[in-house]
Amino acid sequence: MLTISENKKTLLKDEKPFFYLADTCWSAFTNITDDEWDYYLYKRKVQGFNTIQINILPQWDASATDLVYEPFVDHDPYQINDAYFEHAKEMCKKAKAQGFELALVVLWCNYVPGTWASNFMKDHILPFDCLDGYITKVDETFSEFQPMYVISGDTDFETDETISYYVKAAATLKKLAPKCLYTTHIKGRYTYIPENLYAYLDFLFYQSGHNAQDLSMPYSLSETMQQTYPDKPLINSEPCYEEMGYSRQMYGRWTRYDVRRAAYVSVLSGACAGITYGAGGIYSWHKVNKSFAKFLGEGFDDPKSWEEAMAFPGAWDYGYLKTMLENLNIQSLEARQDLLLNDTNDIRVAKANNGIYLVYVPCNTKVRLDLDCSAYKLQTIDLENRFVANTAYEIKEGKTILAIHPFQDDVLVVIKK
Repeated sequence: MLTISENKKTLLKDEKPFFYLADTCWSAFTNITDDEWDYYLYKRKVQGFNTIQINILPQWDASATDLVYEPFVDHDPYQINDAYFEHAKEMCKKAKAQGFELALVVLWCNYVPGTWASNFMKDHILPFDCLDGYITKVDETFSEFQPMYVISGDTDFETDETISYYVKAAATLKKLAPKCLYTTHIKGRYTYIPENLYAYLDFLFYQSGHNAQDLSMPYSLSETMQQTYPDKPLINSEPCYEEMGYSRQMYGRWTRYDVRRAAYVSVLSGACAGITYGAGGIYSWHKVNKSFAKFLGEGFDDPKSWEEAMAFPGAWDYGYLKTMLENLNIQSLEARQDLLLNDTNDIRVAKANNGIYLVYVPCNTKVRLDLDCSAYKLQTIDLENRFVANTAYEIKEGKTILAIHPFQDDVLVVIKK
């Protein structure tokens, strides 16, 4: 059973520390065959993932599929398709049997009036009076697995009508499943949560997203969220996805380095309850010679197939982040940018609950810290190759200067007594 830690920064599972490491598989219930699901669970488990994020209803930008899994009979939201939910339930049983937790999105924004997506896709909006039947079915199908219910998906809150949908869903579901944890998945580069919805939430998501024009988003959004909504665990639930095209039809794709950087700067900024990985080709479950919906919203470039995407190396990097924190017995992190003397916020400094300092250096340079490290041992980890070097440094007037490290790309400096 998942609960909130006493420190209000992290999660517990059966009273033990739980670092939320999720993979994004929004289209699982509509696009994945049983054999594909078996392989997917196997691979993500060995990579260290412990949570899967899934959209309960069909994802608006899922890739085309020959499968016919529809939640409503004849697309009528008043007629629940029991077979759809029974199949989804069986998929959840398999995931739970492999040790995964589930983060299930209840209402993606295209199903709710007044959101950025429903303004494009008006024929997908659910009538308000069908919510009781739908939420009841969600509870009957999934609550036995004690999932984390993600009330909203990629949403903004521009109208009172929009907010009323999400408050209705949260209030109804929380009454039916009070032991589950609740959060929202808000749109990229967005930090606002309405007060009457916030009251139902146990922990918070933000998404730094896929816009390449401002690379500060993983940490700047975290800082804003912590200032505005203190005392709830925080997770970047949608950093940039590996090999996904930049948003807004901008030319370029996110690399392994990009997605790794997003993870480390998010967690070291204080969003330390966990992190979510995503891969182009996985979230939409793309297959060779099938079309990809890119006509709406962010306008992403075509993905590679799910088979190719399962081999992307960034997933192993995310598993390593979780393993490294566990091996160092780090259960929470507090951002300590006040210790950084370099004129940048892209280098991130954090202090762990056990007194260890972590410094993430995305690009090779000397690092100056307002910290006397003479009583500490310093090691530099090459995050791409997992090589470890003893860190060369000098102390001047109580401050520490870390020499340029011997590796090619980003590193994590571990400072411990």
